[in-house]
Amino acid sequence: MTLKTFPAVQADPGVTRQVLSESPELMVVSFRFAHEGAEGKLHDHPHIQSTYVESGRFRFSLGGEEFEIGPGDSFVIPSGVRHGCVCLEPGRLIDTFTPRRDDFL
Repeated sequence: MTLKTFPAVQADPGVTRQVLSESPELMVVSFRFAHEGAEGKLHDHPHIQSTYVESGRFRFSLGGEEFEIGPGDSFVIPSGVRHGCVCLEPGRLIDTFTPRRDDFL
């Protein structure tokens, strides 16, 4: 097995995205939020997503409900549910997607 390195790309203003690993069935992605107020804009997709907060604080919107999360928190976003976040303290989210997000490659 060969480890492939993926470049970090700008996802939104103040947010970089880097694929950490991928296969057709699963993808792991790092999202770095550089400053307070940086946003992961509201969106939805057919993939099931799990989000883990490595560092920072975030206010998430998930299916119309809002909540705050911090280091060590994680949750699952079902397929098709509208979601997004606002950075309250700079940090990093680790997201997994099943199946892989081909639009990130």
